Amino acid sequence: MRNIVHRHLGKMVAGTTVAVAGTAVMVAVTLPGTAGADDNGARAGQSAPQAAGAAGAAGAGEAAGSGRAVPPGVVQAAPAEGQQGEGRDPLTDDELQRAEKIALSRQLFRSSESVDGDRGPQPLGVDLAEPEADEVGRPDAPRRADVTFYDYRDDTLVTRTVDLGTGKVVATGTQHGVQPPLSRAEKAEAAGLLIADPLGSGLKADYKDATGKALTSPDQLQLSGAVYRAAPGAQPAALDQCGEHRCVRLFPKVKNGPWVDARQLVIDLSARKVARLDR
Repeated sequence: MRNIVHRHLGKMVAGTTVAVAGTAVMVAVTLPGTAGADDNGARAGQSAPQAAGAAGAAGAGEAAGSGRAVPPGVVQAAPAEGQQGEGRDPLTDDELQRAEKIALSRQLFRSSESVDGDRGPQPLGVDLAEPEADEVGRPDAPRRADVTFYDYRDDTLVTRTVDLGTGKVVATGTQHGVQPPLSRAEKAEAAGLLIADPLGSGLKADYKDATGKALTSPDQLQLSGAVYRAAPGAQPAALDQCGEHRCVRLFPKVKNGPWVDARQLVIDLSARKVARLDR
């Protein structure tokens, strides 16, 4: 089987062959550049640039005939972003950083744990908080941000609401069994655990077939992923706590290469273990 994979590797990378190696399956994908082509091989919308070019040539001729020089195109810089937004404007970069800094109190930092076991909770995101009922439509309504963390010490989702005007935390909530979308750092940690686990041998073999190099780091992959929740009879006992624990199914892709099917493998980030689904 491995000889077959190597013989057809060039086609696999081009996206026309499916290769199976170890426990994972290379999935061929249609390149975005081929989408929108019509039956005669012309790309959708191809005539528009040609027409625009013709019109531009005509305009240039008229300008030349009148003796007027055609001014060069100008790219305007994006307007400078202020430190403080207004009303329901999206949070500025300054507000995002300030909200997370205010939300992460010394006590929370000392009592919590991140995805890689370091001190401090795992940051998940910062969003503009919804206004109170009596604040809707008010131009002077306070701007608040909801900052979310995941504490791997006891699998708790922590949400802290920060008043950006006063610089104070005005509300704190904790929840168990709530699993928001994964952060980039969590997907990278899940990939690292999979690469280091014996069940990741298929992923590493497929990467070797596609690139000729050894897979040793999550940085060598493009990573997508989704939270996995336990379902009755759908997983081994090792994954029964997924949902209370933070568990991940990864969809890795070789950079500039094919996808790798690792859907049967689940990484429990809370227990730092990898298991294979029964079906």
